[in-house]
Amino acid sequence: MRAATIARTVLGTSLVFALIFAAATSGCAAAKVSLREGSREYVSQDYDSVLDRWTRTEHLVSISELDNLLIATATFEAWDFRWAYVVRYAQDYRLTLDQRQKLLEKTLEETRDAHHFFVAIAGGDRKFNDLTKSDSAWIVRLIDSTGAETAPDEVKAINKPNAIERTYFPYNTVFHRAFRIKFPRTSADGRPTISPDAEWFGLRFAGAQGNSELVWTVDKDTTKKAEASEKLVLSPDAKPSALPPPKDPTAPAP
Repeated sequence: MRAATIARTVLGTSLVFALIFAAATSGCAAAKVSLREGSREYVSQDYDSVLDRWTRTEHLVSISELDNLLIATATFEAWDFRWAYVVRYAQDYRLTLDQRQKLLEKTLEETRDAHHFFVAIAGGDRKFNDLTKSDSAWIVRLIDSTGAETAPDEVKAINKPNAIERTYFPYNTVFHRAFRIKFPRTSADGRPTISPDAEWFGLRFAGAQGNSELVWTVDKDTTKKAEASEKLVLSPDAKPSALPPPKDPTAPAP
């Protein structure tokens, strides 16, 4: 009996440390992101690294109950992400150049209307993980470092993820509940829901059991360099011969 008790204690302690480690390291090496628009030069093989750059995961852990109350993973479907997504999709489905261009224009235009997130959550009691229900254990908000907090315009449950949603968002397993969440780009008073001055933005999941935040840090240096480069290109004093020739960013991988 004593041996069994000791074994349970050791197992419980190991689980606690495992949960703490997972919570502490889930986003420690996350890359900074740039919200600038403009053309990209991605090929289909770039998709996985772009997905990783725009995806965050956090764990909400209850030490007293030895339980992972919430595992939340989200991909911000920003301009940069969508460009890589279309390139991958066009290669997989062998789209023509015209089809690819139309799809790219359509999906990029959607980013100007709203902020879109693909979200998958697990942990706790599954029946209370439906973010579309009034009795959900969690509400989700878009937040940023300036103090802005925005409720979603739309939360759509993905009850039967298809092959694309399973493949292009591989963290969305059978143990998760998946959603597409849309936030307005501007608040009721006309201010951007992600401020141009924000050092970071993210999603906050909050409920009676606690709260968890998924954070994307904004790469200000990249944005400034891009803006400076664009000004140089548009400057009447710029020498066209010094600028590199344009490339087809949607060209399939060789």
